[in-house]
Amino acid sequence: MRSSILSESPCDEQHIHGFNPQSWLQVERGKLPKSSYSSSSIESLIKIAEPPVVPLYKPLNYVEVLSRIHEELEQCTAIERPGLYLIQSQVFRGLGEPKLRQRSLHSAWRHAGTVHEKVIFGAWLRYEKRGEEIIADVLASCRKCCREFGPIDVASEMPLRNFEIVGSDMDLTSHSPSMVTFQIRDGRVTCDRCKIAALSIPFCSMLNGPFTESQLELVDLSENGISLDAMRAVSEFSCTHRLGDLPLEILLEMLVFASTFCCDKLKDACDRKLASFVSSRHDAVELMALSFEENAPVLAVSCLQMLLQDLPDCLTDELVLNLFLSATEQQQLIMAGHASFLLYCLLSEVTMNIDPRTETTVLLSEKLVQLAVTPSQKQIAFHQLGCVRLLRKEYDQAEHLFEVAFSAGHVYSMAGLARISAIKGKKVLAYEKLSSVISSSVPLGWMHLERSLYSEGDRKLADLDKATELDPTLTYPYMYRATSLMRKKEPRLALDEINRLLGFKLALECLELRICLYLALEDYKSALCDIHAILTLSREYRMLEGRVAASKIGTLLGAHVEQWNTAECWLQLYERWSSVDDIGSLSVIYRMLESDAAKGVLHFRQSLLLLRLNCPEAAMRSLQLARQHAATEHERLVYEGWLLYDTGHCEEALQKAEESISIQRSFEAFFLKAYVLADSGVDPSYSANVISLLEDALKCPSDRLRKGQVWPLTLFVHKCTAGFEQPGGVYVDCGKLDSAADCYTSALKIRHTRAHQGLARVHFLQNNRDAAYDEMTKLIEKAKNNASAYEKRSEYCEREQTMSDLEKVTQLDPLRVYPYRYRAAVLMDSHKEEEAIAELTRAISFKADLNLLHLRAAFHEHTGDVPSALRDCRAALCLDPNHQEMLELQKRVNSQEP
Repeated sequence: MRSSILSESPCDEQHIHGFNPQSWLQVERGKLPKSSYSSSSIESLIKIAEPPVVPLYKPLNYVEVLSRIHEELEQCTAIERPGLYLIQSQVFRGLGEPKLRQRSLHSAWRHAGTVHEKVIFGAWLRYEKRGEEIIADVLASCRKCCREFGPIDVASEMPLRNFEIVGSDMDLTSHSPSMVTFQIRDGRVTCDRCKIAALSIPFCSMLNGPFTESQLELVDLSENGISLDAMRAVSEFSCTHRLGDLPLEILLEMLVFASTFCCDKLKDACDRKLASFVSSRHDAVELMALSFEENAPVLAVSCLQMLLQDLPDCLTDELVLNLFLSATEQQQLIMAGHASFLLYCLLSEVTMNIDPRTETTVLLSEKLVQLAVTPSQKQIAFHQLGCVRLLRKEYDQAEHLFEVAFSAGHVYSMAGLARISAIKGKKVLAYEKLSSVISSSVPLGWMHLERSLYSEGDRKLADLDKATELDPTLTYPYMYRATSLMRKKEPRLALDEINRLLGFKLALECLELRICLYLALEDYKSALCDIHAILTLSREYRMLEGRVAASKIGTLLGAHVEQWNTAECWLQLYERWSSVDDIGSLSVIYRMLESDAAKGVLHFRQSLLLLRLNCPEAAMRSLQLARQHAATEHERLVYEGWLLYDTGHCEEALQKAEESISIQRSFEAFFLKAYVLADSGVDPSYSANVISLLEDALKCPSDRLRKGQVWPLTLFVHKCTAGFEQPGGVYVDCGKLDSAADCYTSALKIRHTRAHQGLARVHFLQNNRDAAYDEMTKLIEKAKNNASAYEKRSEYCEREQTMSDLEKVTQLDPLRVYPYRYRAAVLMDSHKEEEAIAELTRAISFKADLNLLHLRAAFHEHTGDVPSALRDCRAALCLDPNHQEMLELQKRVNSQEP
């Protein structure tokens, strides 16, 4: 083996301690016996780090918090709404719900009461949606401009002030001249004395009052820092109350002059005019300093908007950082109004995402702490800064911050306090702290996970098992159990353990661990498959505590795995797609993309797999790459259509499909149009239209038939499998069961495994439950990922078997909510109300789901627990404020409240 493969600057990865790739990957296959690995080499590979104390807002009972926020939103003033939506977004962030978080931020932006809030939340949403800039370009090609969250005209958004006309009730003395001339060095400007006097009280007193200047026709202003041109512009403004097209330098002079002589109306006009001159980061930094000096809020907000448009890059600019970090309380008020907490919450979050250990992150987080006022704000700010200090090993400061956050009500901060106690050698105290939290509140998964870090043996495993029972989404317990089994030389059991999690949660660290397990078993093919999955999700991912690039490990493994030509790749992709092996399919596509195969269609198929694996951001990236690599214009239009559809622009997606069809009739274009129409279902005759479109699609030849010379029909088969199944579903919707059965049978003949589900549905509608059950059993046997198949089969059997199937579903994918709802309903039917509510509560504790909350609210209503029912209604409406059934239930429950 070429040892130089692992040499990579800046660190010498060739000599990484504890990782000797030659011991795992021999040039000649089979050189090492299967049992040749040592326990020490295994431990070096499968070492796992303790889970971090995350800098997130994690209230003890998120349902209670969401309910309280919803209640406050119903009763609060308009000015309080954005702040409440921010707290709501922080709750969803802590729950790992990015879509719900974005919805809350969008609500905050929509309800913004000031231009400062509008600018800050608009920038926040743009930051959250970074990577989707291409959507604006695609929309522009449809002659539709995407203006949402874009720059706003700050001057027009800022409220206009009413300015008193100074001196309107004063008469010039009989001996005061009607005109006044101002001497400015070698030049003079003659002005209307009354007009200039009306600009401000100082001018009125000087020109009309008991001062010498009131008797003079010539007044010297040479020492007041204004040029002749600027004074002429002041004179013009005094007559017209408008500013013409003036250069920046003149406006700056006028602004300073207006501040000096308290000319409020002139100052406001200059402030608004200057806002239009902010066109770059450099402009924003320079003009922001002036806005602070002259108290120019419109200019300040315009500068802030320009800086925030450039997130996160602007926070690497020392001048920008200094501006935000050195801003005094008064300057923050000029720049952000009463939204300073919102601003620094955004800035500190961005720097946390860049690098939480930097001094910049510390300083911005300290600003956030200073601005925190409400208990929720204090919990968020102090806990976040505590996490930063902990990462920087500043333990005494971190401990104080966690204590403040805990005292403010953030129980999760106890995890930080326990970590610090253990670091200081007080492991028993750390254990006792977590035990106290567990005994004094409703236990949650993270509590037992944290306590497990401070014990050993059976007690540690018992806590980890309890953590998984309470919150099966936590990755560390699975990883720890898997590594423990590996150290006991039980690699198959270790694989089973880590596969439990990877069956429903594609976590990169767990894929990395599974790679190490495969290496121990010398299963290089499976290890390479997982490497490809990692690289699909994150091209720059580094393994072994960041010491080795995943791509380097992939290069090593590639030498020990059979290579495929293009035709064999298509065959392998077909096999894995048919067996519903999503990660395996990703691996094959990754291999094909490394060759000179047509990349557009491959990236598109990659995006479909990533959506199925619940990786929407990665799916969007793949779809954008499909557009970028499209071989023809009509193919590019199809991918643009899917981009628009996936971001909620259905009409524009249909437009793209029709444009593509007008250029060339293709399967992909017809299928896109059919899919969008079927999903919208606006037209009552949509089913017939969809069937017609899909039939047209199946008549079209594939534009990639020559890509697989040995298996030239592979891509056509992929296309037809989707095509046959789709009309089958539409035929069922139309009640044409025989036609539906024919479509599903045709799909099965070309091994589209998921068609078993559609055929089972047809059997069920034909009153043949046994045949439906058998059909789903076939799908379960064929599909590698079969949780959904068990769930669907549960609909076609007796209650006892249904309960067994749904238990299997929960075991395979605890995030699927239907099994909890079904079991709860069965318990409710058996008059076991407490057990029914407990079943739902079990899932709600780790899964924020509207259907679970809706059912639990209904159960509470049934048992007469009106406060609990109302709490669940309000929390559910935070997830979807427009859910009609939820609104009706809330109204009904509200009427029962005393």
